Amino acid sequence: MLVESFNPFDHLGMTAIVAAIPILLFLLSLTVFKMKGIHAALLNLGVTFLIALFVFKLPIGESVGSVAQGAVLGVWPIGYIIVMAVWLYKIAVKSGKFDVLRGSIAGISHDQRLQLLLIGFCFNAFLEGAAGFGVPIAICAVLLVSLGFKPLQAAMLCLIANGASGAFGAIGIPVGIIDAFALENVTSMKVSTMTALTLPIINFTIPFLLIWLIDGFKGIKEIFPAILVTSFTYTVSQALITVTIGPELADIIPSLLTMGVLALFLKKWHPKNVFLLEEKESKVETYTIGEVIKAWSPFYLLTLFIMIWSLPVFKRLFSSGGILEFSVVKSVIPGSSIPVSVDLIGATGTAILLSALTTVVTTKAINFKESFRLLRKTVVEFSIPIIMICAILGIAKLMTYGGMTAALGETMAKTGQVFPLLSPILGWIGVFMTGSVVNNNTLFAPIQATAGSILGANSSLLVAANTAGGVMAKLVSPQSIAIATAAVGQTGNEAALMKMTLKYSFGLLAFVCVWTLILTMVF
Repeated sequence: MLVESFNPFDHLGMTAIVAAIPILLFLLSLTVFKMKGIHAALLNLGVTFLIALFVFKLPIGESVGSVAQGAVLGVWPIGYIIVMAVWLYKIAVKSGKFDVLRGSIAGISHDQRLQLLLIGFCFNAFLEGAAGFGVPIAICAVLLVSLGFKPLQAAMLCLIANGASGAFGAIGIPVGIIDAFALENVTSMKVSTMTALTLPIINFTIPFLLIWLIDGFKGIKEIFPAILVTSFTYTVSQALITVTIGPELADIIPSLLTMGVLALFLKKWHPKNVFLLEEKESKVETYTIGEVIKAWSPFYLLTLFIMIWSLPVFKRLFSSGGILEFSVVKSVIPGSSIPVSVDLIGATGTAILLSALTTVVTTKAINFKESFRLLRKTVVEFSIPIIMICAILGIAKLMTYGGMTAALGETMAKTGQVFPLLSPILGWIGVFMTGSVVNNNTLFAPIQATAGSILGANSSLLVAANTAGGVMAKLVSPQSIAIATAAVGQTGNEAALMKMTLKYSFGLLAFVCVWTLILTMVF
């Protein structure tokens, strides 16, 4: 906070109403006024700038510096990660590796309950971790349809399955972004650790729910061992990674490990009855072990490089006194006291870049000219989403430095010990309106942290609750619904799909709310 007081009206209620204008206007712009996300974000950036400058008396230099810092963070490291992750995915698709990769998964079993676990759950989680931004829902829903699932059914199943991985999409950005706010005693690693108190319960449950949705309790009983292997492997491995390594690989490694373990298990175990949604089996291509290994190579490389980049000994190379400290460009925005830094080599995006370049070098089916054409296409495709993220980060920085976040946090703390029960709902609203757990945490994580410190609650736990509550909204957010219906050729049936998933979204949210309240009594 860079202002003398976060309560310019000397009346907390009135101050909170004014401080909430950017958030309320943003939500109204998306819902009532039906504005595009980028237009809503830019409009609200301008409004927030004026409120911070003239109402909360944030000096002009600091106001401009806040926006500039948000823009820098939006481009580097966040935009960098997004572009590199999607570029690697496009390289895998263009080179033909992706076709082999998904075909190898579908060919493991002809039982469509097991195909749902492999594709709808495991592969969905893997794509969420590797690319995010709607890619897993679109691809997995289409793949399930090609195997005989009904279009809206496939879309619903993929949306629900995404509830197990949405918190760590696109190399963990939703949680990793927490470090951009420099919150007191709240880091991405602490939030990542706190998610391990809630998400494992949801993760363990979702595979059972998916099978129940297509084949009832009979289906659960018939393939119970396979469901248990899936739930246990994914849940335990993700919890361990979030606690020991952090958010970056919290989807990628567990999904790969779960697919591998389940595939090996299915070589020895088969259900007594093969479940088919249609009378005849869908034709599935078969591939050699060598072809499958080569097809997965881009993502093996991705995992390897990110693991190296996540090692504390590697990170120390870029810290003060480290031999690669020179690669971190540090500066203060002119006319302000606000610092910015760009980690050219140590950024996670660089690890993904090396994965992509290594894939191109080792793949005959694609050359550098074609791969850079894909890179240009990716930059163009994601330029508007990245600008939107920059604008939202600018809003968040203005609210933080201008004292608006402190005012809202102070007001929410007035709800007392009931606030933890409501905390996940704030996250649910954020994702429902923006369609993104990243944007949700950008808007609300500072407020959650401030309220937590005032209440004496664990701020990292409340930010984790904001994340978990937000993930439950991904099942029904208009953006997710639009992507899912378009992918399966059901544009125009968005209302029907939302009706199919809404009760599961509310049910999971209710659990997160009650569980968060219980956890705050312990931690």
